[in-house]
Amino acid sequence: MNFYGKLLKALDNNENKLVITTLGKTAGTLNSDFDRNVLNTADMFTDRNTKSSLTNHESPGNGITYINRITDNGVDNNRVDNNRVDNNRIDNNVITDNRKKDIELIDTTLTDMDFINSAKEVLKSGKPKVMKEGEKTIFMEPFYPRERLIILGGGHIALPLAEFSAKTGYSVTVVDDRPSFANKARFPYAENVICESFGKALEQLKLTAYDYLVVITRGHRHDTECLRYILRQPETIYLGMIGSRRRVGVVLDMLKEEGFDKERINRICTPIGLSIGAVTPEEISISILAQLISRKRLDRNETFTVNRSDLDLKVLELLASEEDIPKSIVTVIDTKGSTPRGVGAKMIVYETGQIAGSIGGGCSEAQVIHNAVGIIGSKSFLLQTIDMTGETAESEGMVCGGIMEVLIEDCI
Repeated sequence: MNFYGKLLKALDNNENKLVITTLGKTAGTLNSDFDRNVLNTADMFTDRNTKSSLTNHESPGNGITYINRITDNGVDNNRVDNNRVDNNRIDNNVITDNRKKDIELIDTTLTDMDFINSAKEVLKSGKPKVMKEGEKTIFMEPFYPRERLIILGGGHIALPLAEFSAKTGYSVTVVDDRPSFANKARFPYAENVICESFGKALEQLKLTAYDYLVVITRGHRHDTECLRYILRQPETIYLGMIGSRRRVGVVLDMLKEEGFDKERINRICTPIGLSIGAVTPEEISISILAQLISRKRLDRNETFTVNRSDLDLKVLELLASEEDIPKSIVTVIDTKGSTPRGVGAKMIVYETGQIAGSIGGGCSEAQVIHNAVGIIGSKSFLLQTIDMTGETAESEGMVCGGIMEVLIEDCI
């Protein structure tokens, strides 16, 4: 299993990772001028009031951080004592790549306060960040578990919602207790379709803080069954419920009378979806998906950590599965102004010039692909700036008008 496979495995285990790439110059070799470390941030939010060691300035428990060591034999836990921020310094263990065959656990000490603050900012915001120190470039990428959308109810709205959400990058699970409504033929875009009672299915799914839950069952009895279970679990990033105000009011009042947290009940998104005048199932599903995206991209509530990178996980999956195919990787590390893709977007370039993923298309991407093909097999990297401002860019059809900086690296 290569570096990306091990990273994905860690994310599938509901672990957060901070990948730190350090370049000694704007172009160089992977052996001498390139370094990549993976810092395990532990569980950043195990509940609404518990944060990880980096975001809370101390380690959970008695100053102990559990750090996953990625080896050729898989993932094993290592304990590091007294791992806390003190006197502007973090003593920590990180996983290093360095483009060597093995990924080893090494000791490092971070003493620069700007670096520490930037790491905390990245972990808190969910957005990658680049830092410049003379010729040195430091790029920080946060990685979080896959965003799972759990649709409770397999009716007419669930059909377009599952399709549109999957195409937007969510890992979709559909639950219904009726075989004719819960089957893979009906939901080809869903990763997981469960035909089971809602309570048993939710128990099986093991909810996490990264889950988006949409309750669109066929009746308030099933809605209540779902909500009773969900409200007993740690809070998820999103919970929405469909229904008329009267039906929803009856269910929520009943749950409050049963003693469930009133504040948490009041945070349930209902009526579900953004108010866009939606009528048809497709329009309603778009309004719901828009609300999910709004929660991910615009919500600045610090209760949850949300992945706001422009990363397409499908690109990581290809990098994990295509170990022996020569290729290079292009990553957007910085942007200014209006650009076609954001920081964190990745593209794979093959020897033939074919690509997987995108950094925006058009003339700007063509320039990068040419250089990326040349990098393949060279064990080197290159930083390239794409200027989409001014008359030249306009004449080339670059309509965005911003500036992107990309890292092109040989994938070995």
